[in-house]
Amino acid sequence: MKLRHPLTGELFESPVPPGTGWPEDPAASDTPVAHNPGEVVELAATDDLAELDARVSVCRACPRLVQWREDVAVGKRKSFADQPYWGRPIAGWGVAEPEILIVGLAPAANGGNRTGRVFTGDRSGDWLFAALHRVGLANQPTSEHAGDGLQLIRTRMIAAVRCAPPLNKPTPSERDTCAPWYRSELELVLPSTRAIICLGKFGYDALLAGLIALGADVPRPRPKFGHGVEYRILTPYGEVTVLGCFHPSQQNTFTGKLTEAMTDAVLTRAKELSTGTPKVS
Repeated sequence: MKLRHPLTGELFESPVPPGTGWPEDPAASDTPVAHNPGEVVELAATDDLAELDARVSVCRACPRLVQWREDVAVGKRKSFADQPYWGRPIAGWGVAEPEILIVGLAPAANGGNRTGRVFTGDRSGDWLFAALHRVGLANQPTSEHAGDGLQLIRTRMIAAVRCAPPLNKPTPSERDTCAPWYRSELELVLPSTRAIICLGKFGYDALLAGLIALGADVPRPRPKFGHGVEYRILTPYGEVTVLGCFHPSQQNTFTGKLTEAMTDAVLTRAKELSTGTPKVS
């Protein structure tokens, strides 16, 4: 059954077939699809960021994640029962040559998996985008749905795992299968990136693994994650500063483990780091 998109009013199936007009859909009906880990490796090998986004958004390489994201898209949360769900992997989003990169774990089942944009449509995203707007890295404080006019400033967002996982816990195998998408995107955006904010320990660990795979000089033992930690790491494209930030989950924000001031401080520091002399690739 088709339902109306909450912003455009157009009718869409859940999950949304690629190339049918969903706002900000990077894929076309003929975008190549990865069905297994080997095909992920093959299709991730592109130097075209827009094409990478398209290929990520139609990946079907992890059967458990495909089943879960599509089951959620059909079953829906009661409060969103009148909306179509994206129900596909979530590509990176933001500027193509970022100075600041924000990395997280995975999309939420009723957040990005519903809206089609990373960190959009759930409480964690509400917290994050309000903070980005306060420090001047987003043009508006809300992120409700792809196509809502939101733009990031000098910033890009990516997730280590591109499909919503059950209980927010991807398996090691799923993480490893998704890693080539992640590494390829890192490699494409690192030449311009000066600061990388890691939301939570999983995002932090995935980032360090990705940087090591790309030949970065990461200290051993690996630096420990913590809120506000700051490490300078030499990559093949120059030096980048990695910053830790507690994840803006409700568990952290409701308990006061993460406050608005703490979030703003990390984002402000990344903004300060991004205003230095441009790197040369």
